[in-house]
Amino acid sequence: MGYHTSLYLFVFLPIALLAYQFTPKKMRWLTLVLSGYVFFWMISGKLVIYLIGTTIWTHYIGIWLANLKMQCKIHTIGKEKQEIEITQKQYRKKERLVLASGILLILSVLAYLKYYNFFVRNVNVLLDTADSPILLQAKTLLLPIGISFYTLQAIGYMADVYWEKISAQQHLGKIALFLGFFPQIMEGPISMYSQVTESLWEGQGITGENLSQGTVRVLWGLFKKMIIADRLYVFVSAIFNYYENYSGVIIIAAAVGYTVQLYMEFSGCMDIIIGSGKMFGVTLPENFRQPFVSRNAAEFWRRWHITLGTWFKTYIFYPVSVSKIVKKWNRFGRKKLGKYVAKVGVSAIALFPVWLCNGLWHGPRWSYIFYGMYYFVILLGGIMLEPVKDKWIKICHINEEALYYKIPQILKTWVIIFIGELFFRANGLRAGWQMFKSIFQSFEFQKLWDGTFLTFGLDKADLIVIFAGCIVVAIVGMIKERNLLGELGIKRLWLPIRWAIYYGLILTIVIFGAYGNGYQQVDMIYAGF
Repeated sequence: MGYHTSLYLFVFLPIALLAYQFTPKKMRWLTLVLSGYVFFWMISGKLVIYLIGTTIWTHYIGIWLANLKMQCKIHTIGKEKQEIEITQKQYRKKERLVLASGILLILSVLAYLKYYNFFVRNVNVLLDTADSPILLQAKTLLLPIGISFYTLQAIGYMADVYWEKISAQQHLGKIALFLGFFPQIMEGPISMYSQVTESLWEGQGITGENLSQGTVRVLWGLFKKMIIADRLYVFVSAIFNYYENYSGVIIIAAAVGYTVQLYMEFSGCMDIIIGSGKMFGVTLPENFRQPFVSRNAAEFWRRWHITLGTWFKTYIFYPVSVSKIVKKWNRFGRKKLGKYVAKVGVSAIALFPVWLCNGLWHGPRWSYIFYGMYYFVILLGGIMLEPVKDKWIKICHINEEALYYKIPQILKTWVIIFIGELFFRANGLRAGWQMFKSIFQSFEFQKLWDGTFLTFGLDKADLIVIFAGCIVVAIVGMIKERNLLGELGIKRLWLPIRWAIYYGLILTIVIFGAYGNGYQQVDMIYAGF
């Protein structure tokens, strides 16, 4: 039951809204929790036990940490400064052990379910190479929906309690609601506890304003997914599944097509999710902010999958940046090698685990790990070349805001993005390398207009709809990027124009949506991560 399906849009969501509205305010949180568990059960069945177990464990670790902090305060009352420092150090060590235990358990569950067979396959390759008679056995493991998403949220909650950014939540229901809110359970966005818990718990009634705003956001998401992404799926699959038969401009078109498909699919699903949350009066964090106007890879990742990037920055990058090993390297590097080398070394140490985890988070494939390392090298290279770039800009008196500078920077970033997504989508790392190399073989520009692109499952009408849809999304993106409508957005427009847009969205989806005869329902890409 994807968020774009009729079952969700016309059955589950309306029933959840009605049940929520008719529930007494104090008990609406329970309606949302039960709705989340029913949603989870409808997709993953008895695997809902993993979500329940993670919820109970996360709540327990939070309480345990809070109790240790309280005991520390009690045991330091009336003591001398030196005794206070010793006591605090002892309790801090206990807290670290509790936090490590909490994180290790839920990460172990994720690692076992998601990566065990990947580990077995690679170990068996090594054993086979060594002519070992022993081989490990793969297992049939069922993966609960959203486990990669709610696991990160649970870790974030425990870490925030440990750092005293938030107080430990005594009510188990609040943790259950935070981890099990059904609109975001399958694909995120990955929220921090402080971002959403109060609006989830308040139980405010459904208002016409929230309902209308949420509905428009859902329609916009359906526009991107059903009109553009689901059509591109046919084109992209036809090339990537038989990549050996193609080269040159066809492979480039596939890489560009998949990048657009992924953006329209993922951002469209985020629109549906955020719109669903808005109907309940819950404002979920945004996950995209016009990523294709980025001038470099670092900016791209500040605009693409924002909540995942924020999570990695908060819970991996910053802790590593202030770790003892980084501090020691920084002191040594500055003293022996200079500020530049020290800075590059610090950046490498802090960025490496972020991008390794980014690749692994997406799934148990070497192509995903390569994808993470690809961006690690790109970002580290940008840091290394930054002084040269700044000096060059200063010498040449370049205006960085001028179009003659911005446009080449954006185009350069597009090339980086398209290459990365080529490897990300390829059927394995070896296939990705073969596709990348084939770009430079038999380029054949004429295939752009000789009808070749009509042999991949789409006709002229489909291609026109895709291009027209992309233009509409690009225009809306430009309006948002330049903030032309302000914070009110579309509400600033004259009422008849607003309603024309609403009806236009509905009719466009009904008429041009990729469904019915000739189309297959396409699963949500990020639901598989």
